[in-house]
Amino acid sequence: MNGPARLLLDLLFPPRCVFCGRVLAARERDLCAQCRRTLPWLEGADAEQDGEWFALCVSPLRYQGAVRDSLHRYKFKGRQAYHRAYGRLLAQCVRDHLADRYDLISWVPLSRERRRERGYDQAFLLCAAAALELGDVAVETLRKGRDTAVQSRLEGEARRRANVLGAYAAVEPELVRDKRVLLVDDIITTGSTFSECARVLRSAGAKEVLCAALARAR
Repeated sequence: MNGPARLLLDLLFPPRCVFCGRVLAARERDLCAQCRRTLPWLEGADAEQDGEWFALCVSPLRYQGAVRDSLHRYKFKGRQAYHRAYGRLLAQCVRDHLADRYDLISWVPLSRERRRERGYDQAFLLCAAAALELGDVAVETLRKGRDTAVQSRLEGEARRRANVLGAYAAVEPELVRDKRVLLVDDIITTGSTFSECARVLRSAGAKEVLCAALARAR
C-alpha cells in the first residue's frame, strides 16, 4: 500500500493498541507506551516452562487482565488482524529463548468444525506471523481429526488430558522425522494440548518438540 493510501486509511481507522484499544501515537507500533510498561510480561527463566513430551515452552506474557481480554477478542470477536502484532511479540520471545534450537515451525490446529464456526484458525495465523518475523514459514505437521470440548472450560488436568487424547494426527511423518519442531499456540494453561501434540510428533519421528505460546495462564 502506497503512502497516501496508508495515510488516508490511518486517518479513517487510526491504529490502536491491540491490548487496551488506545489510539497509537505516531511512533508507536502494535502496543501503546503504557501497555509496554504495565502488561504482565514474563522475562528470563519466568518465561520458560517444561512439560511432558515437549522440552520447553516459552511465553512473553501472562494470561490475565488486558492480555486475556485482547486474546478473547482475537479468538471469539473476529479481531483476527491482531495476529500480526502477536506474531511480532512471540517471534521476539523465540529469538530470546529458542534461537537455533528448532528446524521447522508449526502450530496446534483447530478441528474442521471449530475452524468453520470461527472462520479462521487463530493458532495458524499467529504461527504464520511469527514465522514471517523469524524469516521462516509455517509448516503444517498436525491435523485435528475430531472436535473436542474447549479446554478452558474443563476443570482439572486429568480431564484436559483425556479431552485431547487421540484428537491429533501427524500429517506426514517424513516432514518431522529427525527434526526439532517448534509448535505454536495462543495460550498454554496446563500444557495438556501441547503435550498431546508433542507426543504425536515424537511418535512420528520428531527429534524434539519445543513450544511457544503468546500467553501462559499458570
